[in-house]
Amino acid sequence: MEIQELTERIEQKSVAVRIVVAELEKVIVGQKNLIDRLLIGMLCDGHLLIEGLPGLAKTTAVKRLASIIDLSFQRIQFTPDLLPADITGTQIYRPDTSKFEVKKGPIFHNIILADEINRAPAKVQSALLEAMQEKQVTVGNETFMLPLPFLVLATQNPIEQEGTYPLPEAQIDRFMLKIKIDYPAESEEKEIMKRVYSGIDDIPVKKVDLSVFTAAKDLVGRIHMEEKVLDYIVRLVNATRKPVDFNLDLRHMIAYGASPRASIFLGLAARAHAFLSGRGYVTPQDIKSMAPDVLRHRILLSYEAEADGLSTDNIIVQILERLEVP
Repeated sequence: MEIQELTERIEQKSVAVRIVVAELEKVIVGQKNLIDRLLIGMLCDGHLLIEGLPGLAKTTAVKRLASIIDLSFQRIQFTPDLLPADITGTQIYRPDTSKFEVKKGPIFHNIILADEINRAPAKVQSALLEAMQEKQVTVGNETFMLPLPFLVLATQNPIEQEGTYPLPEAQIDRFMLKIKIDYPAESEEKEIMKRVYSGIDDIPVKKVDLSVFTAAKDLVGRIHMEEKVLDYIVRLVNATRKPVDFNLDLRHMIAYGASPRASIFLGLAARAHAFLSGRGYVTPQDIKSMAPDVLRHRILLSYEAEADGLSTDNIIVQILERLEVP
């Protein structure tokens, strides 16, 4: 398919996606970055990790998105006493049949909001990991496929760390994006107050059929990506592993760089970003726009960097500024 023809088809399909954005903006003031990233997650079937303080509309945004596309939604509150069976389900003995019957858990929905995911212990995280990676759940000796699409949108509080468990590196790597959200501007906060007082829960939802997103996903996969853009992605990710090879003085700041999954997800996210921009091809700017969200949770800082108060975002900015753009 020619790029011009692809762009025309993207413009047609993006109308429905803009309806989703408009519906989300009826209840979400500001937070454009969060809305865009939610759509990118939907277009790429990617799990999202959302970091932000309480009260920033994380739950509202996810719940509204599920409602617009008419997908099943389940919020799971993660706590230290949570058990794997509380998520995946368990076997129940039925005296009338003298057999065990599987009672499915709350994981069997299209969109899962894993609230405060880092409060759950390792066994729960490993149960969630199978669901995220394999799109299936094992209960006893039986394996069940999860409904498709299946997305985990997890939240965590960046400040309160008491009673939390660090997420395993293998699980963190399964999240396509890590999105950081901040406080709204004063004008936005005033608008939030007005909407809450007038009753935003009463606003009707305009539905968008899932088939529209399925067709959009097909177009995202066809978006053109030049060889030099692919090379740029590979060099960008490699710069987090071997900064010296790229004349970057970051060797003592990075303990471990990003995995190959970062390259895959960065290419996918860049394609989805180009789709939302109404283009049939990927530009280096698409890569630069998505790089922080794809890389920030995949770079492990050294003790020296942490002692200096640096964040992974600081490292990514330096890499993007100093690496040659095609």
